[in-house]
Amino acid sequence: MERIGFIGLGVMGKSMAGHILAAGHPLVVYTRTREKAEELLARGAVWAESPAALARSCQVVITIVGFPEDVEQVVLGDDGVVASMQPGTILVDMTTSRPDLAVRISEAAAERGGQALDAPVSGGDRGAREAALSIMVGGPRDAYEQVLPILQLMGQRVVYQGPAGSGQHCKMCNQIAVAGNMLGVCEALAYACHTGLDPQVVLESISAGAAGSWAMTHLVPRMLAGDFAPGFFVKHFIKDMAMAADAAADLGLDLPGLQLVLCRYRQLAELGYEDDGTQALYRLYQAEGQEIPWRADRSVRPEDPQ
Repeated sequence: MERIGFIGLGVMGKSMAGHILAAGHPLVVYTRTREKAEELLARGAVWAESPAALARSCQVVITIVGFPEDVEQVVLGDDGVVASMQPGTILVDMTTSRPDLAVRISEAAAERGGQALDAPVSGGDRGAREAALSIMVGGPRDAYEQVLPILQLMGQRVVYQGPAGSGQHCKMCNQIAVAGNMLGVCEALAYACHTGLDPQVVLESISAGAAGSWAMTHLVPRMLAGDFAPGFFVKHFIKDMAMAADAAADLGLDLPGLQLVLCRYRQLAELGYEDDGTQALYRLYQAEGQEIPWRADRSVRPEDPQ
């Protein structure tokens, strides 16, 4: 069994690493806050003092961190993975990041005699817990085939997309589709509330028809319960949509729907909800008469111009 290194034990990473450990792979972990690793360490994982130390002892290194700048530091920094990876090592970055950065990482890994894959995921905290993620993979095909059994421990659907950067481009497609869907379900709920309908009854009716979606099934019940705990952070979704918007602009592609949803989520973050889950967009659409817990140090309201 390959010794696998795992960097990033956040909302999703901790569960993903746990599946690898449960399958019997020797697991080495690193995260900026060691307390997040304690449960895995108690189950037999080994702690590494730095990304470089982890890379020196592992045949496969998986990273899933917050932002592209975090990827650059952890992977390409002086004390990062690539600088210390051994020949033959395969790096799998599962962070949603920039396609051009994925290409740079692939080139840097090749110079060290290793290979790199960009393999962002979709499915949120629930998909991570249930090993039901959708994983989109770019990079060398032979590296993909080597690590496919490992990826299948974390995901229900693992699809090879093409050369380096292709996984990230596919994730941009995913986030563009998710953005429009989130706006749609929130506006549908707002309409239901304003017309006096019971939103729970509406959900029962429309989720089984053409309006049905993952967000409708899994996130709308959270919205209605006032549960805005993060399965996927608002701030990370803003990051993803901004990257997609930039990539679309580089292609000369006009995506007004994406721009609208990005604007609305930035508005939500300005209200202080950037650490909520993406379902918190519903806060901007709650029916009149429902109290929204505005932050005391903010005077802005959803109807105010930004």
